[in-house]
Amino acid sequence: MARHSGGRGWYGKAAAAALGVTLLTAGVSVWSAQAGVVGGSSPRAAASATAAGVAPVAKGIVHASDQGDRGVNITIDDGPDPVWTPQVLDVLEEYGVKATFCMVGPQAQAHPDLVKKVVAAGHRLCDHSVTHDTAMDGKSHAYQKQQILDAERMITEASGGVRPMYYRAPGGAFTPYSREVAAARGMRPLGWNVDTKDFEQPGADAMVATVQREIANGPTILFHDAGGDRSQTVEALRRVLPWLKEQGYSFGFPVR
Repeated sequence: MARHSGGRGWYGKAAAAALGVTLLTAGVSVWSAQAGVVGGSSPRAAASATAAGVAPVAKGIVHASDQGDRGVNITIDDGPDPVWTPQVLDVLEEYGVKATFCMVGPQAQAHPDLVKKVVAAGHRLCDHSVTHDTAMDGKSHAYQKQQILDAERMITEASGGVRPMYYRAPGGAFTPYSREVAAARGMRPLGWNVDTKDFEQPGADAMVATVQREIANGPTILFHDAGGDRSQTVEALRRVLPWLKEQGYSFGFPVR
């Protein structure tokens, strides 16, 4: 999987402040209608699924759709963002499409209203780490665990108790250990098949062409709703979603 390194400096400031708070804050046990009960998930908390009351899931990186061979998974990374997430949600609602939102912990913490709006619309949540460190696969186990579990807690608290159902490593920087940590917390490691490269702002035409050319490679499509101007992404979604329907695809969620 491609490493996404361009235009990511904006995470540093937000994440640094949030990380200091994170390390001092204990997780809160809540009930999730999507994914069961969550226990405390500070870096010092055990990742034991049994102790936390969380059902573990498979640790293999998933791409498949729960809608079968003609299913498509729309995934939206890096938010939520107060400018672009509402616009993405409007387009998804217009076409009756549910998506998986892979959220960065401090972004969720800063915009809990948007996290709740995503959940209320029937979309699913995904843990996308605390600092979006695309080199985290080269860091210590303690660091990887902190990135995953602190983001999980931030997202769960922001949502009002709904836990993320997936974990997507920044830039695809998975390790066997990070996959085990996420899976033990009930979060299936989530990959992608079609990278629209919208973070590079190649233009809506290029994004649409990428989806049309590469959807045969697999069902999980990657877009972003934060980290820069996402007007091209909104336009691309507005064109891609009806095209996929015309081709006989249905929209679902990654299997767990």
